[in-house]
Amino acid sequence: MNVHLVPHSHDDVGWLKTVDQYYFGGNNSIRVTPPFLELVIKDEFGQTPRVGCQIDPFGHSAVQAYLLGAELGFDSLYFARIDYQDRAKRKDDKTLEVVWRGSSSLGSSSQIFTGIFPRHYDPPDGFTFEINDVSPPIQDDVLLFDYNVEERVNDFVAAAMAQANVTRTNHLMWAMGTDFRYQYALSWFRQMDKFIHYVNMDGRVNALYSTPSIYTDAKYAAEETWPVKTGDFFPYADQQNAYWTGYFTSRPALKGNVRMMSSYYLAARQLEYFVGRSGSGPNTDVLGDALALAQHHDAVSGTERQHVAADYALRISMGYAKAEEVVVSSLASLTDSRLNSSHDNLSTKFQQCPLLNISCCPPSESLLSNGKGLVVIVYNPLGWKREEVVRIPVSSKEVIVQDSDGREIASQLLPLTNFSLNTRNYHVKAYLGVSPGNTPSYWLAFSALVPPLGFSTYIISAAISTANKTGASVTMSSVSRPEGGLDNLVEIGQGNLKLHYSAQEGKVIHYSNSRNLVRTAAEQTYSYYSGYEGFDRVHQASGAYVFRPNKTYPIKPEGKVSLTVMRGPMVDEIHQQINAWIYQVTRVYKGAEHAEVEYNIGPIPVDDKVGKEITAQISTALKTNRTFYTDSNGKDFIRRVRDYREDWDLQVNQPIAGNYYPINLGIYVKDEKMELSVLVDRAVGGASLVDGQIELMLHRRLLHDDSRGVGEVLNEEVCVLKDCKGLMVGGKFYTRIDPLGEGAKWRRTFGQEIYSPLLLAFAVQDDNNWLSSHVSTFSAVDSSYSLPKNIAVELDSGIVLLRLAHLYETGEDKDYSVMASVELKKMFIGKKIIKVVEMNLSGNQW
Repeated sequence: MNVHLVPHSHDDVGWLKTVDQYYFGGNNSIRVTPPFLELVIKDEFGQTPRVGCQIDPFGHSAVQAYLLGAELGFDSLYFARIDYQDRAKRKDDKTLEVVWRGSSSLGSSSQIFTGIFPRHYDPPDGFTFEINDVSPPIQDDVLLFDYNVEERVNDFVAAAMAQANVTRTNHLMWAMGTDFRYQYALSWFRQMDKFIHYVNMDGRVNALYSTPSIYTDAKYAAEETWPVKTGDFFPYADQQNAYWTGYFTSRPALKGNVRMMSSYYLAARQLEYFVGRSGSGPNTDVLGDALALAQHHDAVSGTERQHVAADYALRISMGYAKAEEVVVSSLASLTDSRLNSSHDNLSTKFQQCPLLNISCCPPSESLLSNGKGLVVIVYNPLGWKREEVVRIPVSSKEVIVQDSDGREIASQLLPLTNFSLNTRNYHVKAYLGVSPGNTPSYWLAFSALVPPLGFSTYIISAAISTANKTGASVTMSSVSRPEGGLDNLVEIGQGNLKLHYSAQEGKVIHYSNSRNLVRTAAEQTYSYYSGYEGFDRVHQASGAYVFRPNKTYPIKPEGKVSLTVMRGPMVDEIHQQINAWIYQVTRVYKGAEHAEVEYNIGPIPVDDKVGKEITAQISTALKTNRTFYTDSNGKDFIRRVRDYREDWDLQVNQPIAGNYYPINLGIYVKDEKMELSVLVDRAVGGASLVDGQIELMLHRRLLHDDSRGVGEVLNEEVCVLKDCKGLMVGGKFYTRIDPLGEGAKWRRTFGQEIYSPLLLAFAVQDDNNWLSSHVSTFSAVDSSYSLPKNIAVELDSGIVLLRLAHLYETGEDKDYSVMASVELKKMFIGKKIIKVVEMNLSGNQW
């Protein structure tokens, strides 16, 4: 029996302390840590990584398996955390090490050898040797008391044989280390040296220093037949009442920020490529680095301390500022038609509006007069043409909108509600430290048609009033507040999709689509779970990691329900004040066949000393037989069955938390006739706990720590001066019902459009001649070409790194689950392709 000793430490890039504090050994009142060395394998040593070691993440997606295997060229993957029931079964069956096939479409071509540690990512009991650890060292000097070589060798052999009983082949691995170890490395290596020496002298087992790569090679050489694993390793529970499914939603504002900035980073890199990377100026690297840090398992997960979450957000904000410089200078270069324009000699000054989600956009709120106009550049980072409704806040109703050809186009004004203005004023003060200047009065909505990987220009200017004409192309929304009679139904939707509301109950009751003939009862409601109030691992609380609901409470409107209905040619809206701390707007856009639900939740009240976890339910009469489907890291969809696990007979002890799964793209249910899909704008937790129903957890505010090390309650606040309130979260989800088999097109296409929204930039037109003096439209691809709708594209600068992704699984859609071809020459207009080389996903291997 060969025991591979693999020395390792686990140092979080931010958790209890910020990444810098861990790195240089600061803030040791929280945790004593030394400085750690940084090793960039490929750059420093010329070695291409072969092994993924993801020991601490709280669950593992199937997509991760095939990305590391088929796409990155890794030989193996090792980790520690899987469900406690799953681990027990695998130890009995000797299936802790498997061949993992992460993709149902790619099958064996995507598999990777995967090892799950038989316990946590630490050595067997009695073999940790940090200076403060209690494991007995080897005392091998016969002249001293407590000589124990034989005893310690017997301990080693016994531990090895115990592990041999749960693994295959005569090779086993000991993870020699754990969190923050090797602060005193000499202690570890002195003891391992002695164990290797005396154990090998004993001869019953063979001990050796090793690495995961050496261990993997030994497993391959053994020519063992390995069990095959499909699916993923979610959800994760480490004991009976401790499902780590709360972190799917924890810190939803941070999750939304990471998602928004990830899409912005993608667009910024494209623009950086189109104009050429500046050698000395700003670039996108700072934002890329910040987002990479945010992928840590205690970052976007929301399981870090509050000051660490603030540090991640600060880094992303600093990265955004640098990337914004790239975006505005790139757009200035692309729109400026003067000869010999350069990065340092551009006439156009663009601005952007990162607070557009709270109705704040200073350049669009300025009053337009004296021939001045607002130039709106609308950039599309996707590889296909898009037509979408764009919304910006404006201060005047006397406006017109012109397209890239100078033609007036239809637009719609929607009055800003008191709720929107109050939210705007509070958060601008909270985040910028100053009260906003101009106060907008309306949202201006117009339809933008944008080419692939390109932009279109729109001009907003003051309408010229005459005796009988005032901005004929702009329509003021009709606003009504229907009375709540028993038979009073309210309908919204100007096209195929109609939503029917009961004015009496103040909620949607029916969904109909005249094109695909879907007609069904539908309902959307809110509720909350009270968090379990525990104080240790026996009395388990709901916290940043763990979701442990105590009771479920429907959120019913307080008093009479009032609906505010706004209608117009671009969009219909229904506004609802659900209760004092939930406000919702439901939209149906012109030409769209889905509903957009924008929610504002918070501050969640905790005056009753009860933490709460807020959920939304979308309910239909579909007969779904306990089955639903959730995305795997935004790629494949995985079939889930309530109270069921594919790999073992599940003992159900948490029927709510144990059926929650991570949702990054969407979730859907189906029966023999229809399918209900819900897409999200950020990572959330979700489930189908009742047939025909989808549930999303949107916000959490808790008052007890869940005893998983963070040592701090998940109780986020926002402060204006010294006035602190619970965090308000604004976000969106999108719903659609299709005939069976037709939902994938919307999930995939619109899912990409959610992830890569249109990018807006603003400039002032001083002399009414922008369209004649600037480039008003641009596309990086041939004017007659769009990428296939089943292909996603990513560009990087320098030698062009082009990533193409097929969006569909085998059998997912009758039209798009097919081979696709891309004409590269039409993607790089004005450039000559000299050579094309196929690389792996990370671009570090042929």
